[in-house]
Amino acid sequence: MERVGFIGLGNMGRPMASNIRRKQFATTVFDLSPTPVEALVALGAEAAPDVATLTRASDVVVTMLPGPREVSATILGPVLEHAKPGSLVMDMSTVDPETTDALAAACAAKGVGFVDAPVGRLAAHAERGESLFMVGGSEADVARARPLLEAMGSTIHHCGGPGAGTRTKLVNNYLAILLCQMNAEALSLATAFGLDLPKTLEVLHGTTATNGQLAVNWPNKVLKGDTKPGFAIDLAHKDLSLILQAAHAARVPLPMAAAGREAFSAARARGMGGQDFSAMLDAHCAVAGVPPPRL
Repeated sequence: MERVGFIGLGNMGRPMASNIRRKQFATTVFDLSPTPVEALVALGAEAAPDVATLTRASDVVVTMLPGPREVSATILGPVLEHAKPGSLVMDMSTVDPETTDALAAACAAKGVGFVDAPVGRLAAHAERGESLFMVGGSEADVARARPLLEAMGSTIHHCGGPGAGTRTKLVNNYLAILLCQMNAEALSLATAFGLDLPKTLEVLHGTTATNGQLAVNWPNKVLKGDTKPGFAIDLAHKDLSLILQAAHAARVPLPMAAAGREAFSAARARGMGGQDFSAMLDAHCAVAGVPPPRL
């Protein structure tokens, strides 16, 4: 069984690394925050003092980091400086295609395998080992990564060669994030009309207006008053920026994404960036001057 190094123990990374360790993989972890590191050590993982030490001890290095800057600095820096020939790097962060392509090329030049495997679903799914992965990489590299992916999740989609996972994730998040804004506007309007929320939802879920955010995520988050971040408004804004950047490079206009990002910018300006992205409902209700509806 290969030794795994896991870098980045945030809301998603900590439960994912925990599930790897629970499947008895020898695991070394690193994070700037000591609290999640201590939680992994309690499960039997080893704590590394730095990324270089972790990389030297690992056959597979997994990164789950906030964005392109952190991912590039980590992988193009100490990871590839200390990676053993024939090892594998798997980046699970949400970044732009340009960053993923640069990582794949740099790994290939070093004789290191590379897989991009960004994550679908939410932190609650990661806790239960039910994440969905959109994977890019060669058949051999993806086969090597599969036991780890199976330890962390329930659904694995091999989307194509290196970079295909990242590109699929941006398409997925484009819809998932903008649906939050559309739902926020729709339910604000329903509240202003004085409509009964359960009956309104019953109607929406029975027509083509229904969507996964409204049917699955929102009843467990903002509609019951829980805006603790599973996926924060700040991260959603970051992803919309990546999506628009990638679309611009591909010469694909995305006017709804541009408008949606400004709505998320407005929520951040209200100090709501750390709340769950379903809290866009509360942000829009404040703009509309109506009370946020709750079930």
